[in-house]
Amino acid sequence: METIIASAIAVLGTLLGSGITLAVQQRTTDRSHEFTRRERLRQERLDAYSAYAGALLNYRRCLVHLWFCEHEQPPPEDPDAVRVRAYDLRSNAQEALFRVQMLTDDETLGQAAEAVLADITALSKTEARSELDERRVRTRDDISRLVRSAKRQL
Repeated sequence: METIIASAIAVLGTLLGSGITLAVQQRTTDRSHEFTRRERLRQERLDAYSAYAGALLNYRRCLVHLWFCEHEQPPPEDPDAVRVRAYDLRSNAQEALFRVQMLTDDETLGQAAEAVLADITALSKTEARSELDERRVRTRDDISRLVRSAKRQL
């Protein structure tokens, strides 16, 4: 009888040890998967935020160039060609904006990103050089603020 009890205790001990080992391994695996998921999301956000900031800068630069083509004499380049390039860059910026909005959990960051794009688009509607200069500084600062806000999301 003592042998049977000893054998039963040994079997129960083995089962308990296996169960604990399985639970620990499962918890470690879950943590690893969660860490990997968070890191992948962080990297995707970093890529999206960087791409959006770059798209905004390129779009802004093109609109400023377009303004000079339309308002300065003689224009350094054909305004129609620059306008077509601006449309393409605006499309790129909008695509990057959508990616930012899909990846961010912060609603205010998504709205701020959209507002910066709208402010940059307004550059082309500026009539006076002084107003253009003011808007150039403001949009540059807006992009910098947006980057700082996005950095906090990483």
